[in-house]
Amino acid sequence: MEEYIKEALAVGHIRPSTSLAAAGFFFVGKKDGGLHPCIDYRGLNAITVCYPYPLPLVPAALEQLRGAKFFTKLDLRSAYNLVRIREGDEWKTAFHTTHGHYAYLVMPFGHTNTPAVFQSLINGVFQDILGKWVITYIDDMVYSTSLEEHMRHVREVLSRLQWHHLFVKPEKCEFHQTTMTFLGYVITRQGVEMDATKGKPRRLAWTNQAQAAFQQLKDCFTTAPILCHPDPDLPFMVEVDASSSGIGAVLSQRHGKPGKLYPCAFYSRKLTAAEANYDVGNRELLSIKAALEEWQHWLEGARHPFQVLTDHRNLEYLHGAKWLNPHQARWALFFTHFQFSVTYHPGSKNCKVDALSRQFEASSELMQPDLILSATAILAQLPDAPGPTCLWIFQPTYPTREDLLR
Repeated sequence: MEEYIKEALAVGHIRPSTSLAAAGFFFVGKKDGGLHPCIDYRGLNAITVCYPYPLPLVPAALEQLRGAKFFTKLDLRSAYNLVRIREGDEWKTAFHTTHGHYAYLVMPFGHTNTPAVFQSLINGVFQDILGKWVITYIDDMVYSTSLEEHMRHVREVLSRLQWHHLFVKPEKCEFHQTTMTFLGYVITRQGVEMDATKGKPRRLAWTNQAQAAFQQLKDCFTTAPILCHPDPDLPFMVEVDASSSGIGAVLSQRHGKPGKLYPCAFYSRKLTAAEANYDVGNRELLSIKAALEEWQHWLEGARHPFQVLTDHRNLEYLHGAKWLNPHQARWALFFTHFQFSVTYHPGSKNCKVDALSRQFEASSELMQPDLILSATAILAQLPDAPGPTCLWIFQPTYPTREDLLR
């Protein structure tokens, strides 16, 4: 922390402050083993007017790459810290550490409007060439149909960044490639492919049970409820649930009068082996994170704060929690991109998401019944017993009241 404070002071990102505001400061681990500064701006975010500038849709961004043969990906150095905070508003970003009280002069990580403001800025830099040979999605992608054209395009992009005092991180950039990973997909001359490292090869065994499930799926498609088109002018509602094997979520909005709730989208997936070991609270919190990631293009920068419904009452205190484990700290940083409240919703009313999260549970025929013992029974293993190792159950007897009075 001391090293970060010294560096941030030296480059002019922060300055000592006497502000009455004082957000918590901590670090979360990054994938490359480094540390990422995180400010707990939940209090500030709760009273901040949201800047409604959504991120581009991933499918729309990938469609623009059709016909391209050469690709370059640029990673801006400390991207958010390249934007100056309006003079006079610095005191709002104040944070406290063991080394003093400071405030940011540039956009910090953790503020709800930071991603939207930066996206607006970078779109302004490349406004006349967006969709032609540049994609901006936090990272910048340059694409072209020939190498000569691509080199000219890359020089133009770098020149614009330099003009606006925006600088790239060379070690994170990839230049003049014919194959590249972008937005979680592998981009090639032939098209868009799934990242093979994110999947496990598995041979499909088409059984009678699979055929029955396929037929059931077709029946569901013909009788499923109508999905309404998401309307950015209306508030969203997110219902979430987690079971021991999966998570589920429903994105909904109220339409008409008196405001009937209609689903906009459904989401569910099976828990990984590591996630299945989470306690109940962390599984429920994971369902919120997964839902916000799935519908980030609608919920981040939404015009109205949205509501998250969960049957885990403790999550109502999510925004006020003082002690977070490493998982929760990383997720808390992600949650700062959104404006939402968490509301307890009894499990008896959580039928839709309950069905989505529990569809991955093993059938009752495959589950072994648990041995139930009396509270007074004692279970002992006797390795020296004749024959195979045996388990013996002793049921001790205790004197009755009549026996004691004799």
